[in-house]
Amino acid sequence: MKRWIARLFGRAEPVLGAAQPRDAGALTAIHAASFNRGWSEQEFEQLLTDRNVVTDRATRGSKIVGFIVSRRAMDEAEILSVAVARNWRGRGLARKLLDLHLRRLAGFGLRTVFLEVDEDNVPARRLYARAGFSEVGRRPGYYAQGRAKSASALVLRRDLV
Repeated sequence: MKRWIARLFGRAEPVLGAAQPRDAGALTAIHAASFNRGWSEQEFEQLLTDRNVVTDRATRGSKIVGFIVSRRAMDEAEILSVAVARNWRGRGLARKLLDLHLRRLAGFGLRTVFLEVDEDNVPARRLYARAGFSEVGRRPGYYAQGRAKSASALVLRRDLV
C-alpha cells in the first residue's frame, strides 16, 4: 500500500544497484550536466566493461538519476566520479549511493578509498566529510575554472576497515 501511495504521488525512492554497460549513454548525459568536462559515452563504455571498475546507479522507473564509479587497485579504490541529475540534487541521493558503494568496495576486501574533490565544491566536501573522509593532500590549480582562476583539488581518504 505504501509503495502504491508513493507511486501515486510521484515520490517513489530511486532504486540503487550496479550499473551495466548499456547504461553508458545515460551516465554520459548526467556527467556532462554535472562537470565542466564530461566523459564521452565511449569512456563510460570502457569503464563499465573493466573488471576493476565498480559502478553503482540510482534509477527512478527506467531513468537513471545518479551514479558513482570507482576503480580498484590492490586493496585500495579511487572514486572517479559521483553525479546526480540536477532535479534529484539535495535529496540525499548522493549519500545513499556513496553508502552503498562503500559497502560494496568493503565487500571486495578493499581497505582504503581515495578521491579528489574541487575545493570549491561545498556540497561534495560536506558529503565526503559526513561519510568519514579526511583530507590527506592538495593539488593546487588542478581544476581550471576560467582563464584567470583555478581551484585546488583536495585529496581525501577513508579507511574501510
